[in-house]
Amino acid sequence: MAVAVRYTDAVIATCERLALFPMRGVPREDIRPGLRVTHHRGRTIIAYGVDASAREVAVLGVFHGGQDYGVVLAAET
Repeated sequence: MAVAVRYTDAVIATCERLALFPMRGVPREDIRPGLRVTHHRGRTIIAYGVDASAREVAVLGVFHGGQDYGVVLAAET
């Protein structure tokens, strides 16, 4: 249980740091307009969008391992 809590807290901290450097992720306009992705500890992908005018970051999903985040996010548009 403690390991899961630490990992979850670390993922949340990575998401919160996106507010400081929102453009650090890789753009994935091929999947969805405005989509960017970044990694957390290698196998976890954080998908997010940036509203530059409002200076806001919206986390759209957290995916682990071989999950096909492209299919999930493309279906939501």
